[in-house]
Parts: sequence; structure tokens; C-alpha cells
Amino acid sequence: MTMLLDERIWSLFKRHWPQTLTYWSVFFSFGLCIAFLGPTILDLRCQTQSTLQQITWVFVSQQFFLLVGSSVGGLFKKTLKSSLLALFFCTLIISLVFAVIPLCHHVILLSIAMALAGKAMGVIDTIANLQLVKLYQKDSAIFLQALHFFTGLGALVSPLVADPFLAEDSCVLGANWTTNSSSPRDLQHLRSTLAGHGAALHNISHFRLYTEGVVVTRVSYAFWIMALINLPVPAAVLALMSHERLLPCSRSSPRLLDADSNRSPAGDTDQGTAHVCVVFSCCNPAKLRDRPATFFIIHALGGAILFITDGIIGSYAGFVYTYAVSPPLLMGHKMAGCLDSIFWAAITVGRLASMYLSYRYTAPKLLTVSLVGVILVQCLLLIFYTSSVFLFFGTCVLGLCISSVFPSVLAFTEDILEYKGTHTHIVSASQDNGEMLLQLLVGSVIHSQGSYSFLLCGTVASFIGFCLFLLLLYIQNIHRSQHTGKYISFIIGFSYCNSFYMNSSSHINTQYNQSCVCI
Repeated sequence: MTMLLDERIWSLFKRHWPQTLTYWSVFFSFGLCIAFLGPTILDLRCQTQSTLQQITWVFVSQQFFLLVGSSVGGLFKKTLKSSLLALFFCTLIISLVFAVIPLCHHVILLSIAMALAGKAMGVIDTIANLQLVKLYQKDSAIFLQALHFFTGLGALVSPLVADPFLAEDSCVLGANWTTNSSSPRDLQHLRSTLAGHGAALHNISHFRLYTEGVVVTRVSYAFWIMALINLPVPAAVLALMSHERLLPCSRSSPRLLDADSNRSPAGDTDQGTAHVCVVFSCCNPAKLRDRPATFFIIHALGGAILFITDGIIGSYAGFVYTYAVSPPLLMGHKMAGCLDSIFWAAITVGRLASMYLSYRYTAPKLLTVSLVGVILVQCLLLIFYTSSVFLFFGTCVLGLCISSVFPSVLAFTEDILEYKGTHTHIVSASQDNGEMLLQLLVGSVIHSQGSYSFLLCGTVASFIGFCLFLLLLYIQNIHRSQHTGKYISFIIGFSYCNSFYMNSSSHINTQYNQSCVCI
């Protein structure tokens, strides 16, 4: 059976490999764009000659418009052509933003560029997940795990490209910079603190950073290299459009099967309804009519789980450095700076391992193990809060446990909802909401209550996420039982109609036979 399943999965991949590889490469572009801002933020501050408080607005701009892009991404799901066009333009925008960033010498221009990149990333997040789910449906779990592995891969490549070009000393030289400029050790501390989307500025305001003077930075080369690395991605999307014969220059029409699969069940009359709702394209009242209450609860619970878990990822990556250098650990800046890299590396390795695990085990089993693991790690971090060694171990295990939650939740909820496609862009928006809002909440709690509250917030959030998952399992049983009841009613009704027809036919045949005998 295992060999047959292996052959079936492999045959599915061979049938859809152009689409699959394209969506994976698109998420590599997503990861490349999401991770570069933290390491390069001080050099961008020098380039724009702005203060730390001013430059952190680019984080807000990126995160807010990423949420907007995730919300409106569902507007492009109606046809394969519109989805691929959106992916092409979004990946091309990311390359253009990389190329234009070195030309942004004012923080407002940089914020606008990051807003464009954030919106493109949000659209990519929604469409790539949605198209992969529509492509593989019940077999989508393993391919979703691979999709999010490429996000982690891009997030690892981006800082590696930027690192050789980062300034090791103050990149704005003031009149008396030789005596008052910050040391390389201070700059390393600032970079590690700002890597968490600039949410912890309260403990770095004492550093002296010039805004006027000669700007000396080579970070432009890093962005141009990343623009070149990303250019094959829109080319791959364009090649897929050519393969699907969706380009205007294609002489032959799209294949009949593809055209039928992309056509709305209601025909062309539904094309205009895609623009009814700007935030969620699935809120067409005609589509929501006669839906059971469990349909909406499943959407809400799936989004809430991802709101919590991606909020944990964002807040942990953002504040683990701040926690490590604060009492009682008082870890060295260089050693503490490795924690964030270890966390993201563990997430990437975990998603790679989840590609195999999602093939072997169902999504509910993976989610149970992952969420229980997150709770156990957070509780152990609370218990051994004075151990630097356990902080490294716990960071690694936490990344491994939480890595597969998003693709598993997406595959599980779409399976419950029978792959209607309405859930993907809702959970994507919830994910981005959690990453932004929970991080700000944890940052404010740390500022008012101290660094130990960082671990406490993560533990409470992980318990809430697991409780929401248990509630999702309960609602799933109710939802499935409702559908089973409808199916049984249909079978009974069909059987009754069939027996009535057979009896009627038998009666007619009897009368016919009797009439023949009389003759």
C-alpha cells in the first residue's frame, strides 16, 4: 500500500510539476523579501539619514500592507489566468523594489517601497497557497509543507546575501565621529534588537547615531544582488503561463480540461461578483446562503489558530534576543544574536521534515504533536529560565515543533470544507494579523512587566492555540455529522424513489402480461 501511495504521489507531482515548482519558487521570493529588512535596517537608516524611531516605520508599512495584500488576494482566484498574472506582477514588483531601495534617500520613499513589497507579498501568500490546494486537494498537505519550506529557504538566503555588505562601524560620519560613534559591538546589538521588526526601541535609545554627515554604506550591492536572484521567479511564472497557453501571443486556446476546471459553476455571470467584496472575495451572499453555522465557525477557528501560532513565531523571533541579553541571563550580544538564526533554521528544517511526516500521518495528528510540543517547550523554558544552554535547546525544539502548523491547519480546514477555496485567504490574513498584532502586544508587556513576561506570554498563547485546536476538532465532528446526515437522507430518499419506481414497473409489467394472456 505504501509503495502504491508513493507511486500515486509521484505521478501527481509529475503531472503538475510545472505549476508546483512555480508556486514553490514564488514562495522563495516571499521568504527572500520578508527577512532582509532586519539585518539591513541600520544601513537603510544611514542611507535615509533618519533616526531609529523614524526608520522603524518601514516595518509598520511592510506589515500593514502585507495584511492588505493577503486580504485582497482572493480577488484574483477566479481563473488560473488572473492568478498567474497576479503572481507575475507581484514577483516582478519585489525585484523592482529590491532594485529601487538603494535610490530611496528619504524614509517616506523607503516606506512607500516597502508598502508595495508588502502588498505583493500578501497577494503571493494567498494565491500560491490557494492554487496549490486547488491543484492537489486531499493530497495537498505534503506539497504545502514543501511550499513553506521554500519560504524558510528564502528567509535564510536573504541575510546571507546582505551580511558581507553591512557596515561594521557607523555609516554616517559626523564631524566628531571618531570619538562619539558607536562601536561595532553596539551596532551588532542594535541589529539583533531591530531584527524583531523594530518592536523594542525602549532599551536602545541611549545609543548615539548620527543623522547628518557623510553616508558610507555598501548595502546597495546587496539589494541589487537580491533583485537579480529574484528575477528568475517572475520568468518562471511567465513560462508557466506560456505552458498553460494563457499568454495573448499563444495561438492555440487553453486546453479544454483546464478551461473547464477554471470556469465558475455558475458560468460567466459570476465573473462580476468577484469584485463585490474588497476584503474577502468569498463573502458573496449567494455563496454563503444555506451554509450551516459550523461552516463559519471552522473559518473563524482556523484563522484564530494561525493568529496565535504565527504571533508566537513573530514575537519569539522578535524578542528572544532582548530576553537573552537581559537579566537573569545577561548573555553576550554575539551569542544572543545567534538565537534568531537558530530559530529560523529550525523552522526551515522542520518544514523539510514535515514534507515526509505529512505523507505518513494525517494533519490532525501532526497538529496535535506540534501544538503539544510547543506547550511543553514553553513550559520548560519557564522552568529553566536561568539556563542559557536550555534557551538554545528550547529555541531549536520550538522552531521544529511550530514549523508545520500553518500548512497543516490550511490542509486540515480545507479538507473539512471540501476544498471550496474560501478558507485560504482568510487564514492567510489571520496569520499576518497575528504576526503583527501579537508582536506589538508582547513588546508592550515586556516593556511594562520585564523580560520574564516574554516567556509567560508565549506559554499562555500556546495554551490558547491548543484549546482552539481542540474546539476545531469538536466542531469538525459536528460539521461532518451534518453532512453525513444529509447524505443518509439522500440515500434513503433515493432508495425509496427507486423502490417506488421498481414496484410501479412491476405492476405495469404484470398488467401487460395479464392483458397478453387474455388476448
